[in-house]
Amino acid sequence: YRKPVWFQPEDVIAEYRSTSKVALNVEYANDLVDRDLSIGSNNWVINGKIMADGNTYMANDPHRTIAVPSLRYMAHLVAPGWNVIGGGEPEIPGISIGHNESGAWGLTVFSTDGEDLYVYDLNPANLNQYKYQNEWQDMSIISETIPVKGQEDYSAELRYTRHGPVTFIDSVNLKAYAVKCAWMEPGGSPYLASLRMDQAKTWEEFRAACNYSHIPGENMVWADKKGNIGWQSVGIAPLRRNFSGLVPVPGDGRFEWDGYLPIVEKPNVLNPPENFFATANQNVTSEKYDNWDAIGFRWSDPYRGERADEVISEGRKLNMEDMKKLQTDYLSIPARILVPLLTPLTFEDNSIQQALNQLKDWDYVLDPKSVAASIYVAFEIELKKQAKKQFVPEEARGLISSIQLKRVIDWVTSPDKRFGKNPEVGRDIFLKSSFTEAIATLQKKLGTDMGSWQYGQKDMKHVHIKHALSLAVNEDLRGQFDAGPLPRGGGGYTPGATSNNYNQSSGASFRMIANTGNWDEAVGTNPPGQSGNPDSPFYKNLFDSWANDQYFPVFYSRNKIDSVAAEMILLKPRK
Repeated sequence: YRKPVWFQPEDVIAEYRSTSKVALNVEYANDLVDRDLSIGSNNWVINGKIMADGNTYMANDPHRTIAVPSLRYMAHLVAPGWNVIGGGEPEIPGISIGHNESGAWGLTVFSTDGEDLYVYDLNPANLNQYKYQNEWQDMSIISETIPVKGQEDYSAELRYTRHGPVTFIDSVNLKAYAVKCAWMEPGGSPYLASLRMDQAKTWEEFRAACNYSHIPGENMVWADKKGNIGWQSVGIAPLRRNFSGLVPVPGDGRFEWDGYLPIVEKPNVLNPPENFFATANQNVTSEKYDNWDAIGFRWSDPYRGERADEVISEGRKLNMEDMKKLQTDYLSIPARILVPLLTPLTFEDNSIQQALNQLKDWDYVLDPKSVAASIYVAFEIELKKQAKKQFVPEEARGLISSIQLKRVIDWVTSPDKRFGKNPEVGRDIFLKSSFTEAIATLQKKLGTDMGSWQYGQKDMKHVHIKHALSLAVNEDLRGQFDAGPLPRGGGGYTPGATSNNYNQSSGASFRMIANTGNWDEAVGTNPPGQSGNPDSPFYKNLFDSWANDQYFPVFYSRNKIDSVAAEMILLKPRK
């Protein structure tokens, strides 16, 4: 037996993943917190059999960075052959999430492994040459000159192999690393598929449009006026015949992609017998699917999706208000699993026992006014920290940011020898230690008066969006640029997702719910506002209502739009 050797390798893809460097007085607020980087989304489509009005519905809330200006922009595009409304992003053509006159669609992330890291042997006599099929090949080199105010111009040389951009050159060991990325393939035009989706009139036309969606991977859902609901996973998926893609491979020609799976052959469903289909970045692929080499290996925790399935399949007829409540639902399934394991335990410290007693009659809802919610979330955070400390070798902890909560819950609900000779006793010791540390953290953070430990407060769960230039302006302007703070509820594992850190960094800024039987009943959210100009009345006029889980109408008919128009701008060409 040989003890495994853990080591910290050079970060060979740091440059690929990093954003551009910024001046010290420019702040990206969401980078200043220790946050769970798994950003997810929810969507579902429901047919008329379980809706009170008999219509099909589409609901979508993509969870992305909460920022000012907002990531999304809502628009209504009307032209010959076009009448589509919804949200997109400023750099992406068309409407990504919305509806036209025939149907509605939405998206969430579907795991697809579209990247590989290739490792090359370098020519000792020329580090710009790499070995491919037993021959030295030249890297392509592009020189860029970047002017920098107050300093000399910055010169950069960008190197490329046949597989993609070179991210790291190890001149000592004569190795180079490059990333091959499927959605960067020439001609892929990843987001142009939205233009076809925007004009789809039927499920068949929508699915045909999906076949052009060469993006990293999405769950596209569809609901139409004819009563159809469907799901088509999209994204460009390379076929690897002799390797998995899970680890770096030599770039010498032995490990090449064998083309791509046609997108329409990725998992899909039309009119499922359950009368609905919901996704929340968890694995929803049927076990009968046989092209597993073309999809990803990493999925989100299942709890948001399980809660959506639970509510939609309760057996009662649903309506628009139910859709809103589900999108903003703060019930924590992890809490419902973990708290019953905690409550039978006892603590000698009276303050810790009092904190535990707060959880005994709790409804597992992460409500902003709840003290129990603060106690539970502090415990959940500490539980993951303790799991990393106890179960990950010290030498490897720097490689792992956090253990997935699903894994930790599986361990504590079915304790095994990792907890010692008596697994249940060891498990209880682990839970007690985590809870004790959590209460100590709360006492330090909020004081010893447990009555003041409400979840939704500035020192606990809140949202304070800081403009990227917030620190570059004076305090008065900063207040105009920034939005918040305001109290929030929920967490990263509730359908009303508000991230796994105390200052909400990600979640559902944009939301949309569409009733295919009455397009004027559609509702949405998009904080802090539509405008990116801090002087505009529309810069953060939507922030307060969003933070209070309220919606605004997304009118579609001309008369409804005209009835609420704030202003009209008419552009005329010069004669």
